[in-house]
Amino acid sequence: MQSLAVDTAKALVLSRDSNQALGIGQFAVDFVKGRLGKPSKAVLERTVLFHTDAVLCGLSALALRTNAPTLLRDEALEYPRESAGGRGKSQAGVPVLGSSKQVAPEKAIAANCSAVREWDSNGTNFGYNPKLGHTAGEFGHNDFYPVAIAAAQLAGKDGAFALRGMVLIDEIRGRLAEVFSLKTYKIDHVVHGAIGSAAAHGAMLGATPEQIESAIGMFVAHYIPWRAIRAGKQLSDSKGASAALSTEAAIVSMQRSLKGFIGPKDIFRNPEALFRQFEKTKGDSPFDLVLTHSGDDFAVMGMHFKLGLYEHQSAGALQGLIDLLHKNPDLLKGGAGNIKSIKIIAYEPAFGIIGDPAKRDPKTRQSADHSMVYIVSTMLRKALEQTTSPKGKSGTDDLWKALMLSPHDYSAQAIFNKQTRALMEKVTFEHGGREYDAKYPDGIPTSVIITTADGKKHDSGLIMYPARHARNTTANLEDLLAAKFKLLGELAVKNPRAIIDRFQNLPAMSSKQLSDLYDFEILKRESID
Repeated sequence: MQSLAVDTAKALVLSRDSNQALGIGQFAVDFVKGRLGKPSKAVLERTVLFHTDAVLCGLSALALRTNAPTLLRDEALEYPRESAGGRGKSQAGVPVLGSSKQVAPEKAIAANCSAVREWDSNGTNFGYNPKLGHTAGEFGHNDFYPVAIAAAQLAGKDGAFALRGMVLIDEIRGRLAEVFSLKTYKIDHVVHGAIGSAAAHGAMLGATPEQIESAIGMFVAHYIPWRAIRAGKQLSDSKGASAALSTEAAIVSMQRSLKGFIGPKDIFRNPEALFRQFEKTKGDSPFDLVLTHSGDDFAVMGMHFKLGLYEHQSAGALQGLIDLLHKNPDLLKGGAGNIKSIKIIAYEPAFGIIGDPAKRDPKTRQSADHSMVYIVSTMLRKALEQTTSPKGKSGTDDLWKALMLSPHDYSAQAIFNKQTRALMEKVTFEHGGREYDAKYPDGIPTSVIITTADGKKHDSGLIMYPARHARNTTANLEDLLAAKFKLLGELAVKNPRAIIDRFQNLPAMSSKQLSDLYDFEILKRESID
């Protein structure tokens, strides 16, 4: 085992020569029971923010009747589960968002995870921990909080218990993302989240470490999703629902394990499982795994928010555009005709994922939000329509709030907006080569150069830490998130402030309040699909 600079009073090292699946199970049980670990106040507060963010993404996706979340929610309601006890006590089922009806847990979890992920606007991690040299750079997203809510409701526990489960899920999936790059082998990033979900859900419901090991083994052996769901000219519902469907399989695996089904053991060292198939070893796992249980240094503290709807790899370009508009408000004078060209320079994998030539002509929302040229052109088009937006604004935070991309910026009407399409024709997207690649995933290295009709070039310079990035120190994150919460909340419910307050009050909730967490009406808006 390599020497790791780990504070063993605050973290547990699962070495590559150990049974890490069993180790994750033991860690999860000890963490949930409070025998191990005391996350700091900052960790808990950050997790509450990520959860509130995810829920508002999900509620607005349901209000606008997006296809996969609506379908999976309707499907879940076809699997009712009556409880012997009252609400706030141990339950047989759990509700979907916007309901009090108890349904099969795995179906509710699938529906709720699908909803929070649909916009691709919730939290993101990049799998980067230079302190330990764990920089595999796997993506991941805060899609899995419904797993912890469901487990706490099933167990008749309170909001603090649910929050602890959320921290646990993020810690396991976040640390796995630092040590094993699934995308390198064309495996979808949701595998790490599903493993964390199985472990946390099981531990919260009283599973033994051995039962959790069994469930993780079952999931990895039977249900691995490929990145085929993210390839092709026009993306489908499978892209947004990947976390939901994999988590459903992980929860079913945990349910079976709790009933006595025995899955493959020691799956990270199994020579026929994906980890050692893709990274050859002499019998060990390909990595050491460090899991924090106390203090500030949890994986969630390195995760990133999105300020609106866009693929996270485009955040540097959006920040570059906003910086240019703030410094040069005359860019908007003369309308689109004043913009001669827009050059974006970025790193891999941004260039490969959202610079794919097929994404230059998106026809679906799922493809548009993975198209760099569409995302940047849409924000610029909004700025041109609000020609006074830079005037009187105190800084770039105000521009973010004025130009924040909403679900309606990905409607069929918006995707084929003539001015947006005209701007897209002026955009070139270049790979910055080693100079840019070396700076990712520490940051999101991107630069934007806008050339005006008179031939003058306006260069943003290198953007590394855009607003909402975990290492950004200039933006007022809570103020920006408040604007985002309001934007999405007003689409979803009659009284968004009350719903926002409800979810931000999670740590203080009683078991009865947690049981009623989703009991409110979601508005029905006109579909944007």
